[in-house]
Amino acid sequence: CMKSLKYPLLTAQLEQLEGIEEHPFRHFATEIVDILWDIRELIPLMFLHRKGKSPHWENQEFADIEQKNAADSLACLSYLMFVQHFGIDCFPVVFSPSYLLQCNMMHIEVLLKRTEESMLSKGLDLFESCLLRMEDNSLLHQYLEFRDFINVPQDLVKVMTLCPIEHLRKKSLNILQLFIDKFDAEGKYTLFRCLLKTSNHAGVEGYIIKNIKDQVHLSLTKACDIWFTGHHLISLLDLVLLLPEGAETDLLQNSDRIMASLNLLRYLVIKDCESDNQTGVWTALAKIEQNFLKPLHVGLNMSKAHYEAEIKSKKENRREAHSSNTVCSVTVSGEKMPAMTTEMQLQVLHSALFTFDLIESVLARVEELIEAKIKAVMDEN
Repeated sequence: CMKSLKYPLLTAQLEQLEGIEEHPFRHFATEIVDILWDIRELIPLMFLHRKGKSPHWENQEFADIEQKNAADSLACLSYLMFVQHFGIDCFPVVFSPSYLLQCNMMHIEVLLKRTEESMLSKGLDLFESCLLRMEDNSLLHQYLEFRDFINVPQDLVKVMTLCPIEHLRKKSLNILQLFIDKFDAEGKYTLFRCLLKTSNHAGVEGYIIKNIKDQVHLSLTKACDIWFTGHHLISLLDLVLLLPEGAETDLLQNSDRIMASLNLLRYLVIKDCESDNQTGVWTALAKIEQNFLKPLHVGLNMSKAHYEAEIKSKKENRREAHSSNTVCSVTVSGEKMPAMTTEMQLQVLHSALFTFDLIESVLARVEELIEAKIKAVMDEN
């Protein structure tokens, strides 16, 4: 039974297909689950990993193979029960949704580490199914003390950024948001810190920063928690409002993160008066200017000068060649682009300049708001 769970069921398409009255793999899965129930092994297997026991092998290689095969089989069994609902009527209803999520996180981690579409899809479906059973803000921050609760979102980020299959990338992003929504305020705060430190992807970091802005908004409007105001928020802003490599940071590659950071800072300056200083942003303003705003100015000037020089050089080369169809290569954000005509290269370079102009306009607006708020306070005094 356990071997059959790994193959063929783990790699099989188990969704009910239209026009097929009895799906052969679904029929096979039903038989496997029924056998496990009849021999009274179904429920014990669902909690086997909680016991931490495994067969003893003198040869470590055999032990590793056995452990991997068992992990795959148990992950498939959880998928069959909680997603496809095979044998779900036999499952006790006394367990809380958060405990069921905890029990399944090991299985989800096993599936998300695979690269095959069928297994990744099953891992995402199992994760989503467990999360949908829960109320928003109901998952306690203490669950992040379990290794799986840190590893799984990191695996999810890898699917979001590295998986070549578009619909799985989109689904993983939706599930990450679902996972964030289930945590209490301290859990969200801890998860944001973890993902900002480990994702190493500007797009993901920008997405997390947008979530931070949403949580700050909730805190300011409802005054319901302390984790996204005051010194806790300032500690989080230390990870957000900075350039990873100072003025020499690749602004094009980090544009998503930088724009999200500027939008967060703009929101804080608009919503929080210096006299109230609920967020603590006014206390930290000098540090923010030193670590973020000033290096960003320098970086923008350097980047724009570099790209403008590149554009000038390309135009001169084009005139010398008397043709716009000359094919050559260009490097953007440290990556060599495919062979392109001079016109195509100029389009890429102008697009980069547009991004820098956009960042510069938001930066200027933030600095105007800061100056206006400070001036208003000085006038009152």
